[in-house]
Amino acid sequence: MFRLADFLIYCFITAYTPGPNNILSMNYAAKYGFNKSFRFNLGIAVGFFIVMTACAVFTSALSSIIPKIEYVLQLLGAAYMICLAYKTYKSSNDHNIEGKHGSTFASGLILQFMNVKIYIYAITAMSLYVLPVYDSFLVISFFILILTLIGASGNFVWALFGNAISSFTAKHNKAVNAVMALLLIYCAIAFFL
Repeated sequence: MFRLADFLIYCFITAYTPGPNNILSMNYAAKYGFNKSFRFNLGIAVGFFIVMTACAVFTSALSSIIPKIEYVLQLLGAAYMICLAYKTYKSSNDHNIEGKHGSTFASGLILQFMNVKIYIYAITAMSLYVLPVYDSFLVISFFILILTLIGASGNFVWALFGNAISSFTAKHNKAVNAVMALLLIYCAIAFFL
């Protein structure tokens, strides 16, 4: 029997808690506005869909090798987040820089392949909730779409919040960048806890 309530609680908690996608979505929207951060969030959504699809297709095979690759994924993801933390901390207060920031479709897309949180999200959702109950390609595709939409909605909500606090972040740029960088470092460390 499919546990819809448990599935949705898991998905929304995972999608809306801080992670690299959400923190960067908020940061870019605060700096450049929601409209200019939209392409980054769209890149996240497309990358999210690709990762969800790959995880759904390979969950059964991955379950046997996860212990072997999990640590490597954690190291790569943590290293990438520390790099993002550094870039966030060092970023400029100039909100009018065009083309010199990471708020691009490609950067949002690439982030998904380094973001261990969404791999864990996808594999957990598929292996605990979906695949034990359903094996139809159409139904699994539907759940891939649902997981992607819930995940992307979290990023857009964080981006809207970032846009709402943009005047505050403009005045306190260095402090906000330091907090965002520390949150990214925390996310990197949390992979190993």
